[in-house]
Amino acid sequence: VQLQASGGGLVQAGGSLRLSCAASEGTFSTYTVAWFRQAPGKEREFVGAYRATRTTVVDDSVKGRFTISRDNAKNTVNLQMNSLKPEDTAVYYCGVGRPILSSIRSPTSYYYWGQGTLVTVSS
Repeated sequence: VQLQASGGGLVQAGGSLRLSCAASEGTFSTYTVAWFRQAPGKEREFVGAYRATRTTVVDDSVKGRFTISRDNAKNTVNLQMNSLKPEDTAVYYCGVGRPILSSIRSPTSYYYWGQGTLVTVSS
């Protein structure tokens, strides 16, 4: 399975972007699709996930600003990012796996990854 993350770009602080993660085949219905981000010199960190149970988990650092949804018709999982801050600047990756809830924040729980899309938030 190949994943394609898209929607990144340059935005001013306070602006919004919508990222999408699409799969080359199959559906996301039985998988957890997670968004991670990695800033230069930092480790990849969990942003949020859409679980196969159709529930979402969102990291506290973005809660209230970022939401995750799944579009079954387009077979995408989307990350809506509002009120962006310069510290949100990173390459955003989507990953697919079947982690248990306690492992949902670990990158090692995901076995397919997209190539990443760059989000740059200017101050």
